[in-house]
Amino acid sequence: MGAIKGLFSRIPPIQPSRLKVAYEELPSHDISENVTPLVLSPIMSDTWRKGNINPRRIFRTSPRRLFIITLAVSFTLVLLAGGSFRARRYYAEKSRQQERIPYPWEAYPRLSGMFNGVRTLVRASEWVPEQQANPNTKIEIHEAPPFDPVPVNPYPDFSSPEYLSKHHPVQRCYVDENEKYPAPDVFAYPGVPAGMPAPFWGEYDVIGIPGDRCFERFGRFGPYGYSYDPAEGGLGLSNKSARSGADKVEEMFTKIDYRNVNWGKAQRKCFEKNQKRFDSGANTGSHVAGQQKAVKRSAYVLRTWTGYQYTEIQLLSLRAMISELSLKSGGEYDVHLLVHVKDDSIPIWASDDVYNQVVRENVPEEFWNITTLWSEQLMRLYYPGPWRDEDNFENDSGSDIHGVYRSAHFALQWFAQQHQEYEFFWNWEMDIRYSGHYYEFHNGISEWAAKQPRKLLWERSSRFWIPGAHGSWPKFSQMVEQEVMERGEDPVWGPVDFPTGKYGRLEPPNSTTPPTKIEDDDYEWGVGEDADLIVFDPLFDPAKTNWVFREDVTGYDTAEPVPPRRTAIITISRISRRMLNTMHKETWRMHHSMFPEMWPPSVALHHGYKAVYVPHPVYFDRKWPLDVMNKVFNYPAAPHESPFGWGEHNMQGGSFYYNAGFSGALWRRWLGAFENGQGGRKMEEAGSDRMCLRGMLFHPIKHESIE
Repeated sequence: MGAIKGLFSRIPPIQPSRLKVAYEELPSHDISENVTPLVLSPIMSDTWRKGNINPRRIFRTSPRRLFIITLAVSFTLVLLAGGSFRARRYYAEKSRQQERIPYPWEAYPRLSGMFNGVRTLVRASEWVPEQQANPNTKIEIHEAPPFDPVPVNPYPDFSSPEYLSKHHPVQRCYVDENEKYPAPDVFAYPGVPAGMPAPFWGEYDVIGIPGDRCFERFGRFGPYGYSYDPAEGGLGLSNKSARSGADKVEEMFTKIDYRNVNWGKAQRKCFEKNQKRFDSGANTGSHVAGQQKAVKRSAYVLRTWTGYQYTEIQLLSLRAMISELSLKSGGEYDVHLLVHVKDDSIPIWASDDVYNQVVRENVPEEFWNITTLWSEQLMRLYYPGPWRDEDNFENDSGSDIHGVYRSAHFALQWFAQQHQEYEFFWNWEMDIRYSGHYYEFHNGISEWAAKQPRKLLWERSSRFWIPGAHGSWPKFSQMVEQEVMERGEDPVWGPVDFPTGKYGRLEPPNSTTPPTKIEDDDYEWGVGEDADLIVFDPLFDPAKTNWVFREDVTGYDTAEPVPPRRTAIITISRISRRMLNTMHKETWRMHHSMFPEMWPPSVALHHGYKAVYVPHPVYFDRKWPLDVMNKVFNYPAAPHESPFGWGEHNMQGGSFYYNAGFSGALWRRWLGAFENGQGGRKMEEAGSDRMCLRGMLFHPIKHESIE
């Protein structure tokens, strides 16, 4: 009897609670120590034990027959238990399959042309994007790459008479202290893979980046140690890589021994050699005959933290940033690591020994001298407030105002106050990758941003430019102007005024006051003016979405409406010194702050600074209908459908957003990794070899791998 009782106790109830359709739960037995299931059955009823007044013998109850019956019942119960288990497993599996209804974009056909390799290269003039190609087109795969790689040189001709007539000469900079190794070139193929898709958003040529070449891993990272042995000062990561054409690439660069490189010293020496170029006493405005024009410097700040694991690919990326942005440019940039010390009990400001120990334990040696430490406790000292709860409209995360989650900008503001020698500060994240040349990209978008007129700039920057749907950039700009007029929108023109209540506001600078009324401006104001804020996703109004942090606004009078705001998802940006100084004053003097993605754009809005979203190329893994894409991303039917709210799932198949799953998969495939059952050396060698991508921003990259 005990065995049977235990058998019943193992029969689980069917609980399909996660199914979309709610099923009635099947009853189960209530089993206790004093009651057995058979007590409640007719077989063991009191009437049966005592017998009927007129009993009828249903079957004979010999010991042998009872034994057989017991075995049969036991066997039946075992079958029932097994069936119940299988039923539960079936419904659980069915429930998992029905948990999520596929999103509409998942039904669109996948694009695969970006996985075509270097043996399919064609000239850009012959390239047909996958979205436009005949699906029956057969791509030619050559025995080797049909073109030879070429050095990438996006820098001005520093030795030309034209350059020297306006600027001081540029002195060559070296990786090592002994000046044996000049900063290396990187290499690209002068073509693109046949059948490669076009980006859905943005264009290369418009933002000053050549779109007629592509980068593979040997030419991009080989000069930084990717492909040669550790005994030679490299990382030796290419041992299991497909190699068609790689030997030609490796013949084009010198192997640099990176084992004893000190990047801080290299950057400092480069700046000292070229200090005349940046003399603050020189003319920094328009060129005046007979006077050399000073070059504006930038700090390239990567936000990292104690405990961060620097992968070998991360080392290559950091070396590329320093070499291409700083050394090859003659010191126009300095790369910095701004390291968050997560343990607030460590007094990093009190002792050089403590400070240096934290650096040594958390940063690779080659980057020690470009590292600056900060902590949330330091920010509490620097921005003491008061920060009153009653002055916060909403703290959805429930986090401390000094915590990095809500106020990552505090550390950048503090850093900028210590480094007023820089005109611009690039706020960069450690999970960003770029497949192209860093100087080419950053210089290109900076020059493009400076050319943009201020008229309707906020309105253009609030939309995704989809060339396939909107046409050229001028046509897109005309479309935006027409929409603004038809909708009767009040365009942003100079500093935005709003009620401030009892606390008042920090007055905007005089320099951001428009020179004319907007209707009198013929797209002239702002042309040639450096942007104060450059972002990489649209500057949207969070009040028109259900973005969860839209009202995380602190220090303003909560008796008044929430101040007007703008937001750009992903906190990477370029911010001018003057705007960071204003952000600092807003924080320490007015005790104002907002969620990190919202704070810089909103300060720019309030103070009339020039802010722009750069339409860099963004790819998708599926062939979206362009009219549908335009509607989904630019014209959501309701706030909750915004791509910056609950509609953010539409970004998952893209190459750049905070939740872009395709981004990491594409990056790892480019590195040669086996990903999602595809890629890796065998597949590359059996196909068209290594992937070759045009310059592309990837985010987020949460892990990296090679085969």
